[in-house]
Amino acid sequence: MKSKTEFKYEALLEKDDIQEVLKALSKGLGKGKMEFSDDKEGELLLTPKGLLRLKVSAEEDEDTQQFEIKVRWEKRPKTLNRTPPKIR
Repeated sequence: MKSKTEFKYEALLEKDDIQEVLKALSKGLGKGKMEFSDDKEGELLLTPKGLLRLKVSAEEDEDTQQFEIKVRWEKRPKTLNRTPPKIR
């Protein structure tokens, strides 16, 4: 399969099916390897490591409710100097 830089998926699913997708995301996150693919467009491999930024939001209006989860990380995590400076 060819490599992709973007993967998008949208569907109407039962909550149990969505729960299975969330479990698969959690499992891949734990392994440090998440493979996204579909039959026609190839695959996208993500390798989360280091510190990850998590954003969770939820909202409700008159007709709908929703929540979003966003996780982001640096492909090459920046290393921080863990030694305090010497100040005299």
